[in-house]
Amino acid sequence: MDIRFDGLKVAVTGAGHGIGRRIAQDFARDGAEVLALDINEAGLAETAGPGIATAVLDVTDPDAVAAIFAEFPADVLVHSAGGVKGQAGRPVEEISLADWQAILDVNLTGAFLCAQAAIPAMKARGKGRIVTITSGAGLGPSLTGIQAYASAKHGEVGLTRQLAHELGPHGITVNSVAPGFVRSNPTTEKQWEAYGPEGQDRLVQGIARRRTGTPEDISAMVLFLASGQADWITGQIIRVDGGK
Repeated sequence: MDIRFDGLKVAVTGAGHGIGRRIAQDFARDGAEVLALDINEAGLAETAGPGIATAVLDVTDPDAVAAIFAEFPADVLVHSAGGVKGQAGRPVEEISLADWQAILDVNLTGAFLCAQAAIPAMKARGKGRIVTITSGAGLGPSLTGIQAYASAKHGEVGLTRQLAHELGPHGITVNSVAPGFVRSNPTTEKQWEAYGPEGQDRLVQGIARRRTGTPEDISAMVLFLASGQADWITGQIIRVDGGK
């Protein structure tokens, strides 16, 4: 299957490292004009390359998000920004409102703001693709034990399904990829090390393919969902987790 994105504008949030970086680079490889977005300017410098422009963006800032998409009317939006904001699992009674809100903002509110800003141009064209990167934590408890992360990812799942029904009549599909355990950034490496050899082995043995994931595994599904091959696929949360 030869999938190309020549002549299309693709915006990727969270593109300063890991999964988001791989997605941005793979779209550019396949012909797209890519705008890589992240709050991490140094990370964006490593992502940049042929076909990839970069811009620093805080996805929780409504005005900044609106300005970016006014300048870059994306045919495809991939929201990969998110994460746990440096937090670790703690008992729920120890969680401050600020810690709770920080994770919801970058994952769920960021997805909402970026979609809201990108949709008008897609509606005007009568077509578009939105792909969110959720998590197995959006379909069940989180391995991190972080309540806000599980809640935010469940919220992204709901937002994806709701937008799919709202935007389908306008030719816009909205889907999500829910990765399994992917060692793609310092946070996931820290989590992997914390498991220790026995915990790592248990995790891998619980995966049908007997390996952890790679950013390339996730990017391949994102590109498919963004392609014309997936025109009748919308509102779906697709696990890419090696088999559970």
